Amino acid sequence: MVAPVVPSERTMFAPRAACVATNGSLWVADTGHHRLLGWTALPTEDNEPATVLVGQRSFGDEGRNGRGDPGPATLNVPTGIAACSNGLALADAWNHRVLLWLEPPRRHNQRPDLVLGQGSFGAADPNGGRETPAADTLFWPFGVAWDGTRLWVADTGNRRVLVWDGLPTRSGQRADLVLGQRGFACRDENSGGAPSAASMRWPHGIAFLGPRVFIADAGNNRVMGWPQTPSSDGQACETVLGQPGADTADHNQGDYFPGSATLNMPYALTTVADWLVVADTANSRLVAWREADIANGAAASRLAGQDNWRAKGENRWRSPSRDSLCWPYGLGISGRHAIIADAGNNRVLLWPWSEEIVA
Repeated sequence: MVAPVVPSERTMFAPRAACVATNGSLWVADTGHHRLLGWTALPTEDNEPATVLVGQRSFGDEGRNGRGDPGPATLNVPTGIAACSNGLALADAWNHRVLLWLEPPRRHNQRPDLVLGQGSFGAADPNGGRETPAADTLFWPFGVAWDGTRLWVADTGNRRVLVWDGLPTRSGQRADLVLGQRGFACRDENSGGAPSAASMRWPHGIAFLGPRVFIADAGNNRVMGWPQTPSSDGQACETVLGQPGADTADHNQGDYFPGSATLNMPYALTTVADWLVVADTANSRLVAWREADIANGAAASRLAGQDNWRAKGENRWRSPSRDSLCWPYGLGISGRHAIIADAGNNRVLLWPWSEEIVA
């Protein structure tokens, strides 16, 4: 009889996000183990053990909400994490909430300071148990981001992105802006119609390049771009990458193989210097555009994870290596390193971005 696989402080199961907090600590949403792992500093050697754990009683435990009821220190499919002011924001997707720590946790199972999407830490119903969403509810939030003055949440199951002006100060606080829907009470896929410059199907990653805002709309196989922070609910984007226009949504633009201008379920994105870098998840690669080249349907000019623009194999259809990818779900930048949640390989990679991504 084969012994069950037991988690540890050195293992991961389908991690979907990672980030570095302002104090230099590294955090990984170890999604399949329903836990958050922390390192006090960026690791310098392979397989360094995590030192902080949130979501389970010990490093050897796993299970949704620690195999109990939802609580302040339990997790159920954590999928997105971001440095948020001096602390952390974590998208606890299947508890339909976002957890906020005003400072990164220093001890195991340290309680977050605030919860968004629910009225209390013990609640976990989608949209707060209501039939329709509202400005204070969430349904499968998969992504979080902080632009320095606003908190952004990809409320994926409601096919929208919510924005809070400033760092929220109380649990259950209402969002101030919604994108992807005409109003806070709507949740239809693509706003109930065909894809458009104002609609979303499966929003996930959010990133900022100067004043510009970019959102990975994975379900429509595209990245949406705004020249500056939108000022009105449901505001249409001005730029689409991955598709020839805002009204199309096919994987790789209808081709089995990708190209330099196509995307297939892009879940994450980040920016470094004057580059936008996208995790083209289902093509198991990273692609990048220089800011000056970003325009509707523009081709990317940098590639990592595959040997050429037409390749899409997981780990290039070979064994995993240091420069291969298998369904990368999370992407971030810290100093000279890209931090990649390489979910299909059950690992997080630290790549020197200047050499591997935009050289």
